[in-house]
Amino acid sequence: MSGVRVVLVEPKFEGNIGAVARIMANFDVHELYLVHPCEIGDVAYHRAKHGAFVLDNAKVVESLNGALDECFFVAGTSGIVTRGDKNYVRVPISVGSFAERLRNYTEKIAVVFGREDIGLLQDELARCDVLVHIPSSEKYPILNLSHAVGVVLYEMFKFEIKSPTPADNEEKERMFKFFDDLLEAIAYPKVRKKCTSAMFRKMIGRSIPTKYEYNTIMGVIGDATKAINKQKLIR
Repeated sequence: MSGVRVVLVEPKFEGNIGAVARIMANFDVHELYLVHPCEIGDVAYHRAKHGAFVLDNAKVVESLNGALDECFFVAGTSGIVTRGDKNYVRVPISVGSFAERLRNYTEKIAVVFGREDIGLLQDELARCDVLVHIPSSEKYPILNLSHAVGVVLYEMFKFEIKSPTPADNEEKERMFKFFDDLLEAIAYPKVRKKCTSAMFRKMIGRSIPTKYEYNTIMGVIGDATKAINKQKLIR
C-alpha cells in the first residue's frame, strides 16, 4: 500500500515503534513519520525484526503538520469517542467503514496515531479529516499502539487482495440443471430428488464457487451424465 503513511505522534516507548515498523512491513506500508519520538535504539530494532528497513527510512519531524506534508487525506485515531455530535472532532467512524470508503483512493493518505498515554490532543484531532475508531470493550477500550496500527492496516490491506471471479447466477442455474440431469441419469428416487436438488443449491450458495471451480464441476457432472446415458444405450 504505497499510498499510505503511518504517523506516530510523540511515541514514548521504542519497543512500540519497532513493533509498528514490523506490522507495517507485514502489510506493505513502508512510510513512517515520527513526531518528537523517544530515542530509537536496539530495543526498537529487536522488535522490528524484518521491518527494520522501515525504521531505517523513518522520518523524524518537529510537528504534526510536518508529518502530513503532501498528504491529501488525514485520518486520526482514538480509543475515546463521543456518543453524540456535540464534540464533532471526536465523532468517529469504524475502522471497517473507513477502509471501505477509501477503497481505490489514489491520493496519499496519512493515518495518525497518538501517544500511548493520552492519545491525540483536541487540536491534533481537529487537523484530521476523519476520526477512526476500533470497536473494543467499553471496560478497556485502549489498544496497544502497534496492535491498533495492525488492525487499521489490515482493514485497509484486505481490499488490496484480488479475489477470484465467482460464477454468476446464469452459470449456477446451468450447474443446477446439470445436477438434475445427473440425478435423472442414475434413476435417483423421485421422492428424494426435490430435497436433494435443494440441498445441492444451498451447498453451492454457501461455497460461492469461482468460475474455475464452476467449470471443473460442470465438466465432472457432464462427463458422468454422458457416461451413464451411454452405458444405458449399450444395454
